[in-house]
Amino acid sequence: MDERTVIEIMTNMIYVTLITSAPMMISGLIVGVAVSIFQTAFSIQEQTLSFVPKIVALSLAGVFFGNWMLRLLVDYSRDVFINFAKWVIK
Repeated sequence: MDERTVIEIMTNMIYVTLITSAPMMISGLIVGVAVSIFQTAFSIQEQTLSFVPKIVALSLAGVFFGNWMLRLLVDYSRDVFINFAKWVIK
């Protein structure tokens, strides 16, 4: 296994991680900003108010995007296991 192969594997791993986590992070960010704007507009100082909407948004994102995220992770894992012998023996 040479350096180029290791860098390619690591690059693909980081790419899959970022793409897989993007729907959850984006939904949490959007809901967090919306709740912060709401709190600022109405001068609400409650810090725990943002947790429930974020949990609901992340749960809904998991329901809607979970199948796609799981399929992406399984495809990447399958690719790693199939090509592992080729990478090591090379």
